[in-house]
Parts: sequence; C-alpha cells; structure tokens
Amino acid sequence: MQKTCLPQEAVGAAYDREAMLGVRRRTLDAVRGIAANIRPGMQEEDAVEMARDTLADAGMLRGWHDVYVRFGPNTLKTFGAPSDPGVALGEDDIFFIDIGPVWQQWEGDGGDTFVTGTDPERARCAADARAIFHEVRSHWLRQGASGQALYRYAEDCARRRGWELNLDLSGHRLADFPHAALHNGALADFDHAPSESLWVLEIHIRHPSKPYGAFFEDMLLDDSHFE
Repeated sequence: MQKTCLPQEAVGAAYDREAMLGVRRRTLDAVRGIAANIRPGMQEEDAVEMARDTLADAGMLRGWHDVYVRFGPNTLKTFGAPSDPGVALGEDDIFFIDIGPVWQQWEGDGGDTFVTGTDPERARCAADARAIFHEVRSHWLRQGASGQALYRYAEDCARRRGWELNLDLSGHRLADFPHAALHNGALADFDHAPSESLWVLEIHIRHPSKPYGAFFEDMLLDDSHFE
C-alpha cells in the first residue's frame, strides 16, 4: 500500500495490510455465523450473548468496541446507545449485527442487516443499506471524493431511496489495535480522499415514520474485494 503522509492515516508499528484483510474475512464470517443462529422469538440480550460466544469460539476474545445486536425498534439506536430491554425478534422483523473484534494485533469491523419473514419494506430497508454503501464506495473509487463529500453523497443516496441517513454513524479509521491512539475522528469529517483499507464506511438508515432501520459497514476497498 502506498504510504500516506496525513496524520489522520497514520498506522502503528504492527500494521500489516494482508493481516487486516484477513481479520476482515474473519469478521464477515462471524457476522454471518451470528445471523444464522438468530430466530424469531429470541430476546435481544440472548442474541448478544450468543454473538460474544461466537466471537470467543473464533479466537476473537477482545473487541475494540462492544458487540451490538439490535432487534426491531432498537435498529433505530445509534452507536453506543443502550438498547431498550426485553425486545424479542418478531416473525416479520428486522435486525442488525455490528461487531468490532480484535484478532491478535489487528482490528476488524463489520455490520449487516437481516430480516425474518416476508415484509417487503423491511427487506428493502436491509437491501438499501448495502446498496447505498456500494453506491458511496463506487463514488469514492470514481471521483476520489473526500470523506466529507462521501457522506454528503450518502445523504442524497438515502433520500432518493426514501430513507433518512443517521450521520451519528459516519465512518472511522481501522488499523493495528488500537486505531484510536492514531486517529479517532470520523470519516465524515475527513477533508481528503480516504486511502483504501484504512477506513470503514458506515451506512445507517432509518424509516422516516416507522420504528426500524438498517445498518451496513465494511472497509473502503476496490471492487475486487466484493462478490
């Protein structure tokens, strides 16, 4: 990877791009594994404990942020906000997973949204969070847009699809652990074009009138890293 001179893109002594990509794969596998074990009727608190067990089994005992599994109306919550307790997943419902595990010396971060049942609007919400992520990522690849410009573009993408974008979840650095010692600012505040494999793009959308939303996040990478 081409070295950057920007202080916001500093890395630590242990930084290794291939190791970071390996943790990304482990993280995405863990998100899918957690989702596969979530069923209607499950309490959100039980899903969080199951997610922690899944990460422990994968050797990712430590996380640089907490484990989030959000059901139904809790999908409106922003990062760090506590969930309303006692929420059970319904038969036609929506949930998302957001994990930030550390494996050895390197950080991962991944999030995705899933649905139960056949409600078309919830399914569209989940799909649109992913679609907006890729629209914004493609804009970054084509235009070399700054982090600030990417989130302005993301707002437009969400609005065109009928959703509200939550700018409290606005992207961040990722590095050898801990990235916060290197740079702890948001991607949405970064006034340069972000370098690939150093930043996470987060998309959190909300229904304008109904109590649910969707979330998707992944590293900023070129098309070859996506199926």
